[in-house]
Amino acid sequence: MLRRMAHTPHTGDSRQVPAPEATVDAAGRAHAEDLAAWLAVSPSPYHAVANAAARLEKAGFRRLLETDAWDDTASGAGGRYVIRGGALIAWWVPEGATPATPFRIVGAHTDSPNLRVKPLPDTGRAGWKQIAVEIYGGTLLNTWLDRDLGLSGRLVLRDGTTVNVLVDRPLLRVPQLAIHLDRQVNEGLKLDRQQHLMPIWGLGRPTEGELIAFVAEEAGVGAGEVAGWDLMTHSVEPPAFLGRDRELLAAPRLDNLLSVHAGTVALVNAATAGGANTAGEPVIPVLAAFDHEENGSQADTGAEGPLLGGVLDRMVAARGGSFEDRARAYAGSVCLSSDTGHAVHPNYPERHDPDHRPIAGGGPILKVNVNQRYATDGIGRAVFADACERADVPWQSFVSSNAMPCGTTIGPITAARHGIATVDVGAAILSMHSARELCGAADPHFLTRALEAFVSAPGPAGGVR
Repeated sequence: MLRRMAHTPHTGDSRQVPAPEATVDAAGRAHAEDLAAWLAVSPSPYHAVANAAARLEKAGFRRLLETDAWDDTASGAGGRYVIRGGALIAWWVPEGATPATPFRIVGAHTDSPNLRVKPLPDTGRAGWKQIAVEIYGGTLLNTWLDRDLGLSGRLVLRDGTTVNVLVDRPLLRVPQLAIHLDRQVNEGLKLDRQQHLMPIWGLGRPTEGELIAFVAEEAGVGAGEVAGWDLMTHSVEPPAFLGRDRELLAAPRLDNLLSVHAGTVALVNAATAGGANTAGEPVIPVLAAFDHEENGSQADTGAEGPLLGGVLDRMVAARGGSFEDRARAYAGSVCLSSDTGHAVHPNYPERHDPDHRPIAGGGPILKVNVNQRYATDGIGRAVFADACERADVPWQSFVSSNAMPCGTTIGPITAARHGIATVDVGAAILSMHSARELCGAADPHFLTRALEAFVSAPGPAGGVR
């Protein structure tokens, strides 16, 4: 295992930043390999949700439909989950839970920046068949150039059912202009979002309906059955361990399927332990994996939508709870919003705060921004520190440089929408929003252990704000 690192304030002298050992123990390695396999088969939010649901089913969780009555099916002990599109809410009700039992929520998101297929996809020019795409989220555009791409997502059939589809082989490519035709490219690449990012997928004249007919055949349905689609590109290069000692993991969609995977594993492990803390006081562990975080969360499957609140309210009501019970449950609840954060980039150290310098392999990070781009406060810090201490994992603090704008997460949205105490955490990575990102191979396991400790016990917050 990576050497344990006590959390102490950094001095700003990079020589004093603790350096992790370049080895990963057997449990950390097995977890990282499991994550790599998960990422490889989860190229879209719909696949990520389906894979999470399969693990939950194996652990004894049952799916609930939002259109069904929950009075009988959701009131007793056990695990349940709800799927809406690319979002999933899952929970475990322990024995002894009351209508006012508080929740321990892990929040994450299933979507990642990429190129998504437009409604009229078949296009092309100069003898090339191309696919019209729209840019989704804040992607690093240059990372999609000269990369072999597949297609994934879902088809919506005329009867309203959906079918996930995965073309996981080289199908598309966005070719970069040769340096001979752009002699200044190495002085600064400029990409026109409309003109320069349309992938090539064949030769000849484009034919209307050709792409969807191809994708329908891949999914085993007739093209005439398809009424709609949500399709996106993904890199077909599989995840890989890098470094002499394989202490680094390079993979697509670490932001934020790393957290979805960690939250799923933590929830299953907490359910196996009964979902109660060491003092025997029950808490209800919850995983809330939202879609559409990368474009603002304003969707019925996003964190700003009603999905989480509706599920939590119905859980309280199913156990015979009143408005008072709901208020008590929410007041005692805490959410860890788990999303990836920035490790210090060795080639751009000046872009980071000089005193807060998260490193790969140093454990999960606590994300702080006093302007509420992250929801963490002092009580939240205590909650996270307690979870990491009980899990025996190191942890680090992240604060953006005052000279750089700060990103945000589902954390502030969750706190403001539901009035639930929320803490922003995550794993430190490089190349965030690239088609391929990089993290320490031990960090996913560290994060998972911290999340498991969190959802299994109330910690020091106790609902007191």
